[in-house]
Amino acid sequence: MKVSPSIKAFDAATPAAAAQRRPSALARKLRKWRGLLLVVVLPTALAIGYFTAVAANQYASEARFFVRGPSSGNNNSMGALGAMLGGAGFKAVPEDSMAVREFLQSQDLVRELRKSVDLVSIWRRPEADLFARLWLSEPSAEMLTRYYRRMVVAEFDSESSTVSLLVRTFRPEDSKLLAEALLRASENLVNRISDRQRGDAVGNARREVEIAERRVIASREALTSFRQQGRAIDPTREIAASLESVGRLEDALSQTRAELQEKLAYMRADNPQMAVLRNRIASLDTQIRAERERLTNGRGAAPEVLAGYERLMLEREFADRQLASAVTSLETARADEARQHLYVARITEPQEAESAQYPKATFTIVSLFAVLLVVYGIGSLIFAGFREHAS
Repeated sequence: MKVSPSIKAFDAATPAAAAQRRPSALARKLRKWRGLLLVVVLPTALAIGYFTAVAANQYASEARFFVRGPSSGNNNSMGALGAMLGGAGFKAVPEDSMAVREFLQSQDLVRELRKSVDLVSIWRRPEADLFARLWLSEPSAEMLTRYYRRMVVAEFDSESSTVSLLVRTFRPEDSKLLAEALLRASENLVNRISDRQRGDAVGNARREVEIAERRVIASREALTSFRQQGRAIDPTREIAASLESVGRLEDALSQTRAELQEKLAYMRADNPQMAVLRNRIASLDTQIRAERERLTNGRGAAPEVLAGYERLMLEREFADRQLASAVTSLETARADEARQHLYVARITEPQEAESAQYPKATFTIVSLFAVLLVVYGIGSLIFAGFREHAS
């Protein structure tokens, strides 16, 4: 019978091997807190390393301004600043200030600015770090605009109607230079808006005057043509004179008939004087009928002539009134043009920074740590709920 070997030696080695396989206390702690280390501690440590050893200093230049125009007498909505400006004879224009703020964040401004300022060189200085600098030496307009919006911030304050401009670069002189260029671009935009507004008002008023002048000329030419065709300077007066003549003829006819009746009372009917009176009566009657026929019938009848003449006179009167109103509007527009001038009023000028304000390392690290800690806590609660539900 074969005897099995003794297992005491293996039994003696088993505790030592088990002790070697058991993880150390440090390893157990690392395993226990590996989630916190990976989610919170490691990113925070990387951020600390970046801001202390890699991040380049960024210098800021600030400026504040507003767009102002003539005072309208109501600056209560702007608070103390608006009251002060209104007392000086002008007021801030919130709509134009907001338009300038939008322009400062637009791609059009970036394209315009590249013609006078080398933006790429400014944001690719040798001292700039890899993560903060502009990566490409020949970026597209879209990429440069996205980077520009990171480094240039324009904010509008609705209470004071002012625009705050903040420019960040890697050199103090670059920040001031770029801020000055942005202010000049804003002034150019406001000047274009002002010129367009004033030009439109005066241009519209001038066109109205031209239209009224053509109407006046047309009405006067029509009236002249009417007078030439009718061979009458003032048909109203001529017709009134004709009616007065008819009236006198009728008076003479009445007097002659009365005289005839009177003489028939004591003269014979074949008396020569009776024949003269009868002939005069017939002549007056014929003349009256001819005058009435001329005034009421035919192409040159008085009603038709009067209607056409009055219509032309009314058109001329309306044209003269329109011209007078248009001329008044033009003078008003010109007066407003002299007053309605918008321009940028600077409250604070850009200055060269004496020390770097960015990146804000302490604030960023603390904020990152707090956010990651909250995320870790929420994640831990969610996983704990899953494990409890699974068990």
